[in-house]
Amino acid sequence: MQRRRLGQSGLVVSEICLGTMTFGRQADEAESFRIMDHAFENGINFLDAAEIYPVPPSADSVGVTEEIVGRWLKTKPRHTVVVATKITGAGHGWFTPPVRDGMTTLDRHQIRLAVEQSLTRLQTDYIDLYQTHWPDHGMRYQDTMAALTELVDEGKVRVVGCSNETCWGVMKSIQASEDYGLVRYDTIQNNFSLINRRCESELAQVCRKENVSLLPYSPLGGGVLTGKYNTDGDLPAGARFSDYLTGGGERQKKMAKRFVNERTQETTRRLTEIANRLSISVTTLAVAWSKQHDFVASTIIGVSKLDQLDDNLAAADLVLDEETMQQIDQIHVDIPLAMTEDGLRYL
Repeated sequence: MQRRRLGQSGLVVSEICLGTMTFGRQADEAESFRIMDHAFENGINFLDAAEIYPVPPSADSVGVTEEIVGRWLKTKPRHTVVVATKITGAGHGWFTPPVRDGMTTLDRHQIRLAVEQSLTRLQTDYIDLYQTHWPDHGMRYQDTMAALTELVDEGKVRVVGCSNETCWGVMKSIQASEDYGLVRYDTIQNNFSLINRRCESELAQVCRKENVSLLPYSPLGGGVLTGKYNTDGDLPAGARFSDYLTGGGERQKKMAKRFVNERTQETTRRLTEIANRLSISVTTLAVAWSKQHDFVASTIIGVSKLDQLDDNLAAADLVLDEETMQQIDQIHVDIPLAMTEDGLRYL
């Protein structure tokens, strides 16, 4: 397992990061421990959590994932694991964050409350990478970065990053950091996959020029690239987007339609043909493709069962050749970004 530096920081992490959003809901604690043990034994030293995990978030499950990760951390030397977690932020319009009575502005008060709660649940004295889960564009970046700087100065946080942020937001935050001598974001965690390649344009340029590392999440497109939704209309039982489409609210249904549609299903079908020619799974293909970008530091994978992990790990030392990359690019040319009938933008 190769390792890369996060931004301009001193943190060096495995090229594959284990996401934990299923821990405590789809994966119980015993299964979560088995998954983390197997990942660690195979060279993954980087775990990503969040205060609102597991997903979908609910008031009675907030913090459960961090608690599971915290108990597992006690089984390993603390310095051997790079732990990332997140303060919720505004929720990005998809849901009302079920933390602190919905008070999730990224000001000094909320940031300090959130980090202290995460430290307690994780049973650790410090968080390696602390991220804003969703941006709060109503706040001055100066104030948010000043609050994060205090945590770094106190030793409670080593490095800071953002998630679900825009190019504008990253640049505004960097400007505030430079103007006022504050810590800067060294990472950005955004959706990036073979069915969502928007990061390759403006955000990739920001990452390269400003030395901010992308930590792509959902490299399998929310599970779509596994092919489980290519079932002639029959939704797989227990899958996240199946639940969203059949029993979720309006916002959850819209999110599911962004991921599960004719464009993504046809893309998956064609990627499966490429993977079959290489004698690998689409999961392996997707993770290998993600980490083969110069602006990516570590690709965040997620599983709910131990037997799902090895296909992800198979990408650790795999480098796709130029012909394969060109075949993948041709799919993107043939099946471009489009709009749904109700005006909802596809991924």
